[in-house]
Amino acid sequence: MKFITSRDNPTFKELVKLQESSRQRRIAGLTLLDGIHLVEAYFALGEPEKLVVSETGCENPEIRFLLEKVTKVTEGVPTREAIVMVLPDALFREVSTVKTATGLMAVVPIPSPEAIPMQKRGQAESFCALLEAIQDPGNVGSILRSAAAAGASDVYLSNGCADAWSPKTLRAAMGAHFLVRIHERANLAEVARAFRGKVIASILGAKKSLYQMRLTGPVAFVFGNEGAGLSDELLQVAHERITIPMPGDAESLNAAAAAAVCFFERVRQTEAGSA
Repeated sequence: MKFITSRDNPTFKELVKLQESSRQRRIAGLTLLDGIHLVEAYFALGEPEKLVVSETGCENPEIRFLLEKVTKVTEGVPTREAIVMVLPDALFREVSTVKTATGLMAVVPIPSPEAIPMQKRGQAESFCALLEAIQDPGNVGSILRSAAAAGASDVYLSNGCADAWSPKTLRAAMGAHFLVRIHERANLAEVARAFRGKVIASILGAKKSLYQMRLTGPVAFVFGNEGAGLSDELLQVAHERITIPMPGDAESLNAAAAAAVCFFERVRQTEAGSA
């Protein structure tokens, strides 16, 4: 283990930049996972470049297990150079964006979409989501989480979407980043034109209800910015425009809620068709 006690330490400065700057994450090709659950989820793809643990976190049994796993301790002797950095609790809290820090972070390479294994046969031909200018990282993360849970293969984000690999998005997605293929800065119109299936745009005021659609084949759902909606270009390439019926008095659903409703209506129809 390497102990870091100064804010002037280059590694500490790197951690702060990765936490704060999307530009730095893109340049370095790295991101920062904050929390035991996210770090555990990453192990499905590989090992982190660095594990960062607080002094208090060193006493946590779950964290100690992961430290031993990454340093490959055999009979008390590490089989390779440790990549574990220990920070005083105060410095750890300066980097962590979690209100109640778990005591563990990891620096990991941002995986390419191709690095994400398909979870089941035929998933690549199943369905995907296209997100246009969804700026709230919590919404983007929640959509990723719902997409992964519903069995989606790919999520495409346009320019103007929140950074998929920011700490807030990662926390909201709860490990979904390592279950779906994420394509940032995508040309959504081109993706929609190339998709071999039905492209469905979710908008307010459409004449057709979600529940009138047959969703058992390949489907690409398209969701837009909550304020501006979808661009004309995307609306023109969509095969269908649907709305989610809302018998209550609310004006609209947020993007994450609308996506979850659409995804799991597809799951319902798919399971009903196979019963």
